Order: sequence, then structure tokens, then C-alpha cells
Amino acid sequence: MVLLRRLLQLSVLLIQSGWWRVAPSPTDEGTLRAGHGEHGEPGHQEPHKDSYSTFASEFLESRYLSDDGYPFPTAPPVDPFAKIKVSDCGVTKGCIRYGKPGCDAETCDYFLSYRRIGTDVEYEMSADTDGWVAVGFSSDKKMGGDDVMGCVHDDNGRVRIHHFYNVGQWAKEIKRNPARDEEGIFENNRVTCRFKRPLYVPREETLVDLHLSWYYLFAWGPAIQGSITRHDMDSPPVSDHMISIYKYEDIFMPSTAYQTFNSPLCLLLIVALTFYLLMGTP
Repeated sequence: MVLLRRLLQLSVLLIQSGWWRVAPSPTDEGTLRAGHGEHGEPGHQEPHKDSYSTFASEFLESRYLSDDGYPFPTAPPVDPFAKIKVSDCGVTKGCIRYGKPGCDAETCDYFLSYRRIGTDVEYEMSADTDGWVAVGFSSDKKMGGDDVMGCVHDDNGRVRIHHFYNVGQWAKEIKRNPARDEEGIFENNRVTCRFKRPLYVPREETLVDLHLSWYYLFAWGPAIQGSITRHDMDSPPVSDHMISIYKYEDIFMPSTAYQTFNSPLCLLLIVALTFYLLMGTP
């Protein structure tokens, strides 16, 4: 049917371009020259048309038409990396923020989001670093024997997703990488990435099933020639409870600079000092 439609379109174009017109005989041409033209004016002759150029232009134009004769739609511009939406946190995805109160994916020291998409989990990560940012899945809040996904900024300016396994305090890269639909960007001295990985995986030591709950380990640090080095903090932050991908939470964890005034002991000392100053010394 498509071929027949194409042939019909081509036939119409040929007829319109004049290729299938009957050429006038020499006698008819002489009569037109010597006598009156088609419009009754002496010596009038129909202007010559460049049939080939007309046909060629119409044929080339038809190449950009669909089978129904309508122009093909123009592809919309592609956003190289869609910004992370924090307005979705706690609603359509879970988020963990580490840093200054009220920070978002572009201002937190560390940011992570997760959401289920079919049989996959989509993760978004961002950190204030020019090297790498990672999340680990742990059963005991301690580093060692953990499945880790990391986004690494290499010397070519690209951000790639890697799979690691913590052996003690050292992260070993694993060739089997469950990540897909990877994308990342390095901008404003931040490494940001997005990827998916399956909920369920074949039983293996270096991979965990994400349908189970895990403590999340958060880390980031510098990289040398696309290889990660030690994280920036001696004791990287850890979620205070196991995270379930079936529960979309919006968790804020104050960074070290803001933890001092939030600790119960510090508040107690402030209250005691204030009472001492108000009462005065005996």
C-alpha cells in the first residue's frame, strides 16, 4: 500500500510538472506563431516552463512528507541533563539531603533521590565535588562488604556510572555494572548523575536486592584521571534507619557545621550557661 501511494504521488507530480503533456505538432506550432495565440492576441505564445526544475523541486519536497502527505514532525530539542526536581521529594520520590538546612540538589553538600519505575529504581545523586559521588547499601551502617554505585567525573569532562564493592575501607570496582539509562554532568563544581538499576538481581555477593531495606552510606571525594580516591570525610554520613524504596521520605541530615547546635548536649550547655548568666554569681 505504501508503494502504491508513492507511485500515485509521483504520477500526480509528473502530470503537474508537464512531463506527460502532449507535445504540439510542427503544424500547430506554426499556426500559433503565424496566427493568433490561445488568448486571441496576435503572436501570443504560452511562456516556456522548465518542467524538469519544477518536477525536481516538487519531488525533493515530497521526500519530507509522510505517507499521508503531511510534513514529518520536527524533533524537539533534547535537554542534555534535566535538573533534579526537589519539589517531588516525599511525594513521587524519596530524598536524602545532607548539608545546610533548606538546601536542595544544587546547594546541599550531598543529595540523593530514589523512585521506582516499573521493575527498576531510578537514582539521582549530586555532591559538592569535582571528583565522584556515591551511595552504598549496607546492612550494618559500617563500611565493608557493601554494594556501591558511584558517579565519577573523568579528565575528559564526562560523568560515568561505576559499580564498586567495599572491601574493608577500600572500594573495588566491579566489571558487572547493573546501571542503565545513565546520564551525568559536571557543572558549577558539582558532580550530578542519574541512572536506573533493577529491583531484583541474581543472587551475588556484590549486588543487593533493592526491594529489601538497607542503610544508605553517602560519600564523595576527589578523583585522579577518572579513578576515585579517599572520600572527603573521615566518617561519611549514614542514614539513621534502613531506607525502603517503597516509602518516599524526605530526609534532612545536617552537616557537621550545623550538628553542633542541634545536639542535645550542646543545647543543655547553652541552657545552663544562660541560667548562670541570668542568676549571676553569689
